[in-house]
Amino acid sequence: QVQLVESGGGLVQAGGSLRLSCAASGRTLAFSRYAMGWFRQAPGKEREFVAAIGWSGGSTYYADSVKGRFTISRDNAKNTVYLQMNSLKPEDTAAYYCAGRTSYIGRSYYTNLSQYNDWGQGTQVTVSS
Repeated sequence: QVQLVESGGGLVQAGGSLRLSCAASGRTLAFSRYAMGWFRQAPGKEREFVAAIGWSGGSTYYADSVKGRFTISRDNAKNTVYLQMNSLKPEDTAAYYCAGRTSYIGRSYYTNLSQYNDWGQGTQVTVSS
């Protein structure tokens, strides 16, 4: 079983930046073969895709709403994935969740909730106008 723990959320003014982290652990975890993603859920809305990264780190994909502002990255030595969020907007306010799954292709990333097996508990990001 894999555990994912997010951190780094908080309150920030519009135009500001935050860096989220997601640390993975578990007896069965092979992080170097573990694709990861970030999703978010605002009150009253469905959980939506934000960004994804393959286990090789060379393949990334972003939702149009965050492209050019957010950057996903990973450090396989630390079993951690990051989401650098710049130029934040009030509409970015949501609970942010990291997700992971084993993948056999390093370039593969996944954008659908149903493609992930493991989820963190979430970290709240609030952007004030």
